Amino acid sequence: MSPFSLEGRKALVTGANTGLGQAIAVGLAQAGAEVVCAARRSTEETLSQIAAAGGKGSELLIDFADPMAAKDVFAGQGYDILINNAGIIRRADAVEFGEADWDDVMDVNLKAVFFNCQAFAKELIALGKPGSIVNIASLLSFQGGIRVPSYTASKHGVAGLTKLMANEWAAKGINVNAIAPGYIETNNTEALRNDPDRSRSILERIPAGRWGRSEDIAGTAVYLCSAAASYVHGAVLNVDGGWLAR
Repeated sequence: MSPFSLEGRKALVTGANTGLGQAIAVGLAQAGAEVVCAARRSTEETLSQIAAAGGKGSELLIDFADPMAAKDVFAGQGYDILINNAGIIRRADAVEFGEADWDDVMDVNLKAVFFNCQAFAKELIALGKPGSIVNIASLLSFQGGIRVPSYTASKHGVAGLTKLMANEWAAKGINVNAIAPGYIETNNTEALRNDPDRSRSILERIPAGRWGRSEDIAGTAVYLCSAAASYVHGAVLNVDGGWLAR
C-alpha cells in the first residue's frame, strides 16, 4: 500500500461545505478515507464531488459557534482523522473592534478547535488507537495583518495549541500538525483577485508567481494524515508559494 494511502481511515472535516474544507474533504476521499463533512450549511456539493471521485462521504450539520458542539461526536464512531478547517473573520480597526466580534471569532477559530481536538483525542487515547489532527492555521499565525485583531490572535493561538497538543499526544500515536495557507483562489479572496492593484501587489510578493489552488492545501492535508508523515509532529507547514520566505 502507498504510504500516502488513507484506505480504512475515517475523517471528520469541519467547514466542508465550500472552499478549502471542501477541497480537503474531496482529497481525503480520493486517498481512500471515509469522510464526514461537517458544516452549519449543506455539504451537498462536496458530497457530489466525493461521489464523482468514487469516494465515500456523509454529512453532519453542526455549528461551531458553540465551541462544545462536537464534544459527543467522536465516541464510538471510528474516527481517526480530524481536520479543523471551520473559521470566521471580522474586520474593523483595532481602536474600534468590539467585544462581540472578538468573542465570535475566538469561539469558532480557537476555542472550538481546542475542544474538538480534546474530544477526538480522548476517544483515541481511551482506545489506544493512533490518529491524525490537522488544524488550519494562517499566514497570520506568523504575521500581524491589519484590521483583523481577533482573527490574528486566534490563528496565532492555533499554531501554539498545535505544538502543545503534539507535545502531549505524539507518544500516544496522535500526530497533531497545522497548515498555514497562503493566498488561495477561494470565495474569500475573490474581491482581492478582482482588484487589479491588490492582485498585482500580492502576486509580486509570491515567489511562485501564482495564487494557490484549494488542491494545494488538500494534497498537504492528505500527506499530514498519511503514514508518510508518521514522524511529523507539531509542524505548522506553510503552503504559500514562498510568501513567508520572501
